[in-house]
Amino acid sequence: MDALGLRELRQHASDLVRRAEAGEHLLITVSGRPAAVLGPPERDHWRRYEEIADVLRRRTDEDWESDRELVDQNLDDPWAPKQ
Repeated sequence: MDALGLRELRQHASDLVRRAEAGEHLLITVSGRPAAVLGPPERDHWRRYEEIADVLRRRTDEDWESDRELVDQNLDDPWAPKQ
Protein backbone atom coordinates (compact mmCIF):
# COMPACT_ATOMS: atom_id res chain seq x y z
CA MET A 1 0.00 0.00 0.00
CA ASP A 2 1.47 3.32 -1.05
CA ALA A 3 1.66 6.04 1.60
CA LEU A 4 1.23 9.66 0.64
CA GLY A 5 0.92 12.91 2.52
CA LEU A 6 -2.13 15.10 2.77
CA ARG A 7 -0.49 17.74 0.56
CA GLU A 8 0.03 15.19 -2.21
CA LEU A 9 -3.61 14.12 -1.84
CA ARG A 10 -4.76 17.72 -2.31
CA GLN A 11 -2.51 18.28 -5.33
CA HIS A 12 -3.32 15.01 -7.13
CA ALA A 13 -6.81 14.14 -5.85
CA SER A 14 -8.27 13.19 -9.24
CA ASP A 15 -5.41 10.84 -10.14
CA LEU A 16 -5.40 9.25 -6.69
CA VAL A 17 -9.16 8.66 -6.77
CA ARG A 18 -8.78 7.00 -10.17
CA ARG A 19 -6.10 4.72 -8.71
CA ALA A 20 -8.39 3.84 -5.81
CA GLU A 21 -11.28 3.24 -8.18
CA ALA A 22 -9.06 0.80 -10.07
CA GLY A 23 -8.65 -1.22 -6.86
CA GLU A 24 -5.56 0.27 -5.26
CA HIS A 25 -5.49 1.13 -1.54
CA LEU A 26 -3.58 4.29 -0.60
CA LEU A 27 -2.54 5.26 2.92
CA ILE A 28 -3.01 8.96 3.65
CA THR A 29 -0.68 10.41 6.29
CA VAL A 30 -0.85 13.63 8.29
CA SER A 31 2.48 14.83 9.68
CA GLY A 32 3.89 11.37 8.94
CA ARG A 33 1.19 9.52 10.90
CA PRO A 34 -1.35 7.23 9.20
CA ALA A 35 -4.70 9.01 9.09
CA ALA A 36 -6.90 7.36 6.46
CA VAL A 37 -7.03 4.81 3.68
CA LEU A 38 -8.30 5.68 0.23
CA GLY A 39 -9.56 2.68 -1.67
CA PRO A 40 -12.39 1.24 -3.73
CA PRO A 41 -15.80 0.87 -2.12
CA GLU A 42 -16.72 -2.54 -0.85
CA ARG A 43 -18.82 -4.48 -3.29
CA ASP A 44 -22.22 -5.86 -2.38
CA HIS A 45 -22.22 -9.51 -1.47
CA TRP A 46 -24.72 -11.05 -3.84
CA ARG A 47 -26.20 -14.48 -3.22
CA ARG A 48 -27.77 -16.89 -5.66
CA TYR A 49 -31.46 -17.65 -5.09
CA GLU A 50 -30.67 -21.26 -4.27
CA GLU A 51 -28.56 -20.10 -1.32
CA ILE A 52 -31.40 -18.10 0.28
CA ALA A 53 -34.51 -19.90 -1.00
CA ASP A 54 -35.12 -21.53 2.36
CA VAL A 55 -35.26 -18.11 4.07
CA LEU A 56 -37.81 -16.83 1.55
CA ARG A 57 -40.00 -19.91 1.53
CA ARG A 58 -43.35 -19.44 3.26
CA ARG A 59 -43.93 -21.76 6.14
CA THR A 60 -47.37 -22.53 7.46
CA ASP A 61 -48.20 -22.91 11.12
CA GLU A 62 -49.99 -26.23 11.49
CA ASP A 63 -51.32 -25.18 14.91
CA TRP A 64 -52.86 -21.91 13.71
CA GLU A 65 -56.43 -23.22 13.49
CA SER A 66 -56.41 -24.56 17.05
CA ASP A 67 -54.48 -21.54 18.41
CA ARG A 68 -56.95 -19.12 16.86
CA GLU A 69 -59.72 -20.62 18.99
CA LEU A 70 -57.72 -19.72 22.13
CA VAL A 71 -57.73 -15.99 21.34
CA ASP A 72 -60.30 -13.94 23.23
CA GLN A 73 -62.70 -12.62 20.58
CA ASN A 74 -64.05 -9.79 22.75
CA LEU A 75 -62.59 -6.41 21.89
CA ASP A 76 -62.40 -3.79 24.61
CA ASP A 77 -61.61 -0.12 24.11
CA PRO A 78 -58.73 0.56 26.52
CA TRP A 79 -59.61 4.28 26.60
CA ALA A 80 -63.30 3.81 27.32
CA PRO A 81 -64.37 4.98 30.78
CA LYS A 82 -64.52 2.17 33.34
CA GLN A 83 -67.95 1.34 34.67
